[in-house]
Amino acid sequence: MADSRSLAFNVLLKIENDGAYSNLALNHAIRENKLGGVDSAFLSALVYGVLERKITLDYIIKQYSKIPLRKIETKTKIILRMGIYQLLYMDKVPDSAAVNESVKLAKRQRLQKSSGFINGILRGITRAEPPYSLPEKDKDVFCYYSVKYSVPQSLVRLWIKSYGEENALKLMESLSGRPKIFIRVNTLKTNKEALKAELESEGVVCEDVAILENALSLSRTGSIERLKAYKTGLFHVQDLSSQLCVDVLAPKPRDIMLDICSAPGGKAFTAAQYMNNRGKLFACDLFDHKLKLIGSGAERLGISTIVTQKRDGASGADLPLADKILCDVPCSGLGILSRKPEIRSKEDLIPADLPELQYKILCRSARYLASGGTLVYSTCTLNPAENGENASRFLSSHPDFKGKPLKLPEGVSRAVDENDYEITLMPHTAGTDGFYIAAFTKK
Repeated sequence: MADSRSLAFNVLLKIENDGAYSNLALNHAIRENKLGGVDSAFLSALVYGVLERKITLDYIIKQYSKIPLRKIETKTKIILRMGIYQLLYMDKVPDSAAVNESVKLAKRQRLQKSSGFINGILRGITRAEPPYSLPEKDKDVFCYYSVKYSVPQSLVRLWIKSYGEENALKLMESLSGRPKIFIRVNTLKTNKEALKAELESEGVVCEDVAILENALSLSRTGSIERLKAYKTGLFHVQDLSSQLCVDVLAPKPRDIMLDICSAPGGKAFTAAQYMNNRGKLFACDLFDHKLKLIGSGAERLGISTIVTQKRDGASGADLPLADKILCDVPCSGLGILSRKPEIRSKEDLIPADLPELQYKILCRSARYLASGGTLVYSTCTLNPAENGENASRFLSSHPDFKGKPLKLPEGVSRAVDENDYEITLMPHTAGTDGFYIAAFTKK
């Protein structure tokens, strides 16, 4: 596994120094090095595990190191995190391998002076019982939960204050481990049973999803992009929360629809399938490379109703009146920490100016809704300032709009008290990513 450890180190260093996205950096490493199943699985588990447990791992380092954490060189810290993660969270890795391979990795990185330091800390952990102690809960409950679940204290405070301690704990517990892969059946080309048969012939395990008719849960996929069913456009990958968002919007054939912040295009693809590829769907985004991504995805899926348009959601050019508008705004991403664990380490985890930008996009988008039409506002975050507070503010300042009560599928429930036109989806109440949906109609 030495090669996989070196690759994991390189990926983690790229994320730490360059702000790379974990999924893109990891997939690139797997493709470039043509890793097989075992090595690929080990690499993914180590990279995502270190990112998920970074706060806890750094807390442990501070318990054993006489050198302040901020003064430990970045490469040394990454190797320590990798070694500690293998010792404490990867049962199939022998302690001796975790220690010895970490020291070898340090020497390959020309960190000879650090190799003894790394060896001493890791061997100290193997001898200690227990290997580390958590902060005292009675003295600082936020610090305790932060270290236990490896969640920033600012987020622990926000979730407990906003959703209550029980929901907050369940949310934090849901962040460990890799989330399920969900797909949307491309009903323009196939049906669920035929797609299941095709995927199963390629060795993929498929399971039905009770809350949505044309969704499937996949496992043992390998590289999804290599699957024949993917290449021929029989499905696209999409979490259940995003599929539910489109289901609430309920676009239908011959509708004119606007997808205001569309990239990477998954919701637009699902909407086009609801529309049976009839009507017109304007998929807008600010960046050319993202518009190309939407266009190539639509081509793979055989969708011809999507028109891409370069546009700023907050101040862009006018759009046609629409029957349906999806306003899935840029957000802090707190609902998808399990998919993008590097978000936990962002200094501006909850940007103060983001709700105002979202509100401007929502208000600008509402101009183009036809009377009797439906507008859905959504985010993939769990922060009331970006969610319910924006929705309430919009209704109070737009008397020509009203909330549209949601029809929730059986198996989806609200975790908190909310208006009937909105829902905060959570992993433990809906089986989805953290997500917010609000629906409005024009009187």
